[in-house]
Amino acid sequence: MNPSPRQHIVLGVGAGISAYKSLDLVRRLRERGWTVRVVMTRAATAFIAPLTFQAVSGQPVRSELLDPAGEAGMSHIELARWAERLLIAPATADLMARLAAGLADDLLTTLALATEAPLILAPAMNQQMWRHPATQDNLARLRARGALILGPAEGHQACGDVGPGRMLEPLEIAEAVTGLSAAAVAEPVGAGPLAGVPILLTAGPTREPLDPVRYLGNRSSGRMGYALARALAELGARVVLVSGPSALSPPSGVELIRVETALQMHAAVMERVPDCAIFVATAAVADYRPAAAAQGKIKKDAQQLEIRLVRNPDILAEVAALPRPPFTLGFAAETDHLERYARGKLIDKGLDMIAANQVGGTSGGFEHAENALLILWRDGRIELPMMPKSALAEHLARILAERYAEQCLANPPAHP
Repeated sequence: MNPSPRQHIVLGVGAGISAYKSLDLVRRLRERGWTVRVVMTRAATAFIAPLTFQAVSGQPVRSELLDPAGEAGMSHIELARWAERLLIAPATADLMARLAAGLADDLLTTLALATEAPLILAPAMNQQMWRHPATQDNLARLRARGALILGPAEGHQACGDVGPGRMLEPLEIAEAVTGLSAAAVAEPVGAGPLAGVPILLTAGPTREPLDPVRYLGNRSSGRMGYALARALAELGARVVLVSGPSALSPPSGVELIRVETALQMHAAVMERVPDCAIFVATAAVADYRPAAAAQGKIKKDAQQLEIRLVRNPDILAEVAALPRPPFTLGFAAETDHLERYARGKLIDKGLDMIAANQVGGTSGGFEHAENALLILWRDGRIELPMMPKSALAEHLARILAERYAEQCLANPPAHP
């Protein structure tokens, strides 16, 4: 959605090396029409001088709660009322811990308690700090209260480590903040039709290695799965996304688990499926893999090359066949006889729903930004016409929520 006419945002800056990126973030937000007021933690001023933020924002910068001049008229309350969004970037491990505990020991944490504006966090920290159970517990508590989490990204870090914990790039954050849907802002986690429902979702392709440099793969980009993960999170669900190789950025508010092969995806799903109430299989999992990958690069010496393939596990069928299965939504990509083949999969695999799409044409399907879906269940069907995958995902998420609610009324779920 477009921001409201005032377009006021408070940018909180935590004490991390990523604070230098926040200077560019101010510029990116202003380019999109936002008026930005910066609030820094005291420690953040050791990384970037407040005067620098004042120069790029064109607004006074505050860092002290007990500032006689700033608090002459209880201005921290005025600032809390002024904000339409409270964005904290970087959100350090310490700052997230204080927010999760509900502390108000500086100006920024006090604003977080005093404002009705949505709280948006862009975490940035060492990869081990991000993975620590305490940080993950704090993250879960903040999400449960409605905080929206942007990132973090994975990669090389200032300390020399490699892994999750890098703050998203300013352009990604600015676009995410500006493009937040009405559902994300007005219906935070805990308030949507899927409030608190744990969902496990697979997306993207798998890669089955032939040798150290080659693999068998498919054309899936992961767009539909990532869009659906975001749409489900915006409806209040607690989403875990198991993704094959994809160039897409992780959806905000979604836990991302990266895998490469079908066997890795199978292991990740079977480990986590006992904790989910809904399983959504959008991933294009390879049906077969090489029986044995070559240890060295295969040379093109022979005129012909034979590769022996073996079946991969059918992850969706295995989940649906569990003694106490979650609600299952499968996907079917077909080149012909769409409804016949899709309904056959629905019945044969014992699914609750299936979403089928035509592939191989000039529009829709793999490697396209738009798609159309035929959604089937035992006694019903809905056709969604060609539209952007982001919009398609929102429609599908609502239909899934309705079908899941109907099943829960008939058979209360055993899952949390």
